[in-house]
Amino acid sequence: MTVLNKRKWVLITIQRYLKTFKEIPGPKSMPFIGTLHHYLPLIGKFKFSELHHNGLKKYQKHGPVVREEIVPGVNVIWLFDPNDMEMMFRCEGKYPQRRSHLALQKFRLDRPYIYNTGGLLPINGPDWFRLRKIFQKGLSGPVAVKKLLRGSNSITSEWLERVKCVRKKTNVDYLPELSRLFLELTGDAVLDLRLNSFSKEELNKNSRTSRLIKSAYDTNSIILKLDNGPQLWRKFDTFLYKKLKNAQLYMEDVAIDLLSLKMSLFSERNINKDLTLLEQYLSCPDLDFKDIIGMICDFLLAGIDTATYSTSFLLYHIGKEPGVQMELYKEAHKLLPNKNSPVTEQVLNDAYYAKATLKELFRLRPISVGIGRVLDETAVFSGYEVPQDTVVVSQNQISCRLDKYFPSSHEFKPERWLKNHPLYQKSHPFLLIPFGYGPRTCIARHLAEQNILILLLKLIRNYKIEWSGSILDSKSLLINSPDGPILLKLDPR
Repeated sequence: MTVLNKRKWVLITIQRYLKTFKEIPGPKSMPFIGTLHHYLPLIGKFKFSELHHNGLKKYQKHGPVVREEIVPGVNVIWLFDPNDMEMMFRCEGKYPQRRSHLALQKFRLDRPYIYNTGGLLPINGPDWFRLRKIFQKGLSGPVAVKKLLRGSNSITSEWLERVKCVRKKTNVDYLPELSRLFLELTGDAVLDLRLNSFSKEELNKNSRTSRLIKSAYDTNSIILKLDNGPQLWRKFDTFLYKKLKNAQLYMEDVAIDLLSLKMSLFSERNINKDLTLLEQYLSCPDLDFKDIIGMICDFLLAGIDTATYSTSFLLYHIGKEPGVQMELYKEAHKLLPNKNSPVTEQVLNDAYYAKATLKELFRLRPISVGIGRVLDETAVFSGYEVPQDTVVVSQNQISCRLDKYFPSSHEFKPERWLKNHPLYQKSHPFLLIPFGYGPRTCIARHLAEQNILILLLKLIRNYKIEWSGSILDSKSLLINSPDGPILLKLDPR
C-alpha cells in the first residue's frame, strides 16, 4: 500500500467512527423560537444573566460538546474540553471571525458619514485585519505599554488620594470609584488627555465622565440580549436598540469632540519624535478620522468595564483571603519601600506573587464565560464533526472550575501558578485564556493587566482590605459583572 493510499485509508477509517453534527446533544429546540423558551423568566431553566451556571448544567447533562439553537437557524456549539478549545483556535483561519456586537455593527454601518466600518469589535475579514494590524502597534506588546507607566502611576496615586476621603463613609460601593479610575486611565492611554474624572464637577451624575461610564455600561449590558434575541431590531428600533443608540450617540459625540481637540494640537513637526499612541494613529497614512473615531469608541466601551469588573472581583477575593493578602503585602512592601513609591518596569518584573494572583483571578473570574469563533473549516470536537461556518464558543469559566483540571478548583490559591511552589501543577494552555488567543486576542490585554497590577500593588501597600459584603457571583452581561455592590473596608497600614 502506497503512502498516499495508506493516508486515505486512515482518514476513511476515522470518518467511520465520527459522529455527525446532528448527533451532538443539547437543549431541545422548537420551531421558530429555537431554545429561547428555556430562557423565559420564571419557567425557563436558564438565564441569559447566568451563562456560567447555564454552561455547567449543560455540561453535566450533555457532556463536553453541546449543540444549541438559541436564535432560530443559528446553531452554537459549546466546548468544555480544553483539547476541543485548542482545535477551535486551530480552525479559525487567517481572519478569525466571531458572531458578536451585531447591533453595534448595524448602528455604525447606518452612519457611514461617521464610521468607515463597524469597528474592531464586531467586524470580520480583511477590514478587521487592516484595522487590527494598525491599531495594535504601540499597544499590544508588553514592552510598548511600559511607556504608559508614568501616567498610570500618577493617575492611580490621585485615585488613592480620593480613597482617603471615600473610605471614611459607610457602605461605600467601590465599583463606581473603580469605573472612574479606569476611565481616566483609558483616556490618558488612548486619547492622551486627562478627563478629570475625580474632580468635584465630574462627580455629578450629569457630567461628561458620568455619562460616559453610563453609556459604556448600557451598551455592554444590552449587546448580549440583542445578539441572542429574536433580532427584531433589524426591522425596526426596539426599546433595547434605542437604548443602545442613545448610549453610542453620546460616546460618539464625546469621541469626536476629544479627537478634534487633539488634532488641533497635533503638529506634523513632531512626527519623528516619541509620539503618543493617538499621535501614532493620527500620523498613519492608512487611517482617517472615521477609523480613529471607531477606535476611540471601542476603547472606551471595552476599557472601562473590563478592568473595573476584573478589579472588583480581585478585591473581593483578596478581602476574603487574609493569607493571600499578607503574601501580597510582603511583596508590595519589598518592591515599594515607601507608600508613594512608583511601580516601575522592574517592580512589575519582580511582582511574581501579584502576577500569580492576577492569573488566579482570571481562572475563577474570567472576563467572559468563554471565547467565540466562526469555524473557517470543518473541525472535529470530541468525536463530533462540526461543519465550516458554525458558531463555536469555548466555556473556559466552567472548565476552570472543574477539579479534574484544577485541584480544589473553587478555592482562590495564587500559589498554584508559582513554579517552585508545591501547589504548582502545569495546566492545559487553552484553559486559562481570559483575553482570547491568537490574532484576535484582546488588543489592550497588556495595558489592562499592567493597570490592574499597578493598582493592586499600590493599594495593598497602603491599605489592609476587608470584604464587607455578601457572597459575590458573576452576572453575565457582554462581560462578567459583579452581581452586587463592592463593599470594602480599607484600613491604612
